Amino acid sequence: MDLTHRFTSPEDTTRFAAALAPTLGPGDVLLLSGGIGAGKTHFARSLIQTRLAAADLVEDVPSPTFTLVQTYDDGVGEVWHADLYRLTHPDEVEELGLIDAFSDAICLVEWPDRLGDLTPENAVSLALSTTDTLGERILIATGPAAWITRLEAALNG
Repeated sequence: MDLTHRFTSPEDTTRFAAALAPTLGPGDVLLLSGGIGAGKTHFARSLIQTRLAAADLVEDVPSPTFTLVQTYDDGVGEVWHADLYRLTHPDEVEELGLIDAFSDAICLVEWPDRLGDLTPENAVSLALSTTDTLGERILIATGPAAWITRLEAALNG
């Protein structure tokens, strides 16, 4: 199933991430795709900061472009934020420990095309793109019907 939504500002994206954050649990995998500057890291940072704030935790949430993976303990479990842009082969994903995290943690994966055949079947794809209007983003979500229902609920607040 697919879902398309237009965010009119970065704040709209933040609100969506904040609404979705408390609905996630171990084994939930969000595949974040889109070009550089499309809002993938902004979405992930907003979601992670919302989960941390719910546990009265404050932590910097940098882009994992150079570290490849950042993990956060939100008091309930782990949240993994991965940026696979610099990987050249799916075998490198296994070295990061990401495969185990797919079942044990909430995983936000930027540049998921690098996963190849390792992409989890239960994942939802969130493709973000920019428009000609400053700050505006288009979200196209693809995944199982249950995921689309969850996303629609988060969008409708």
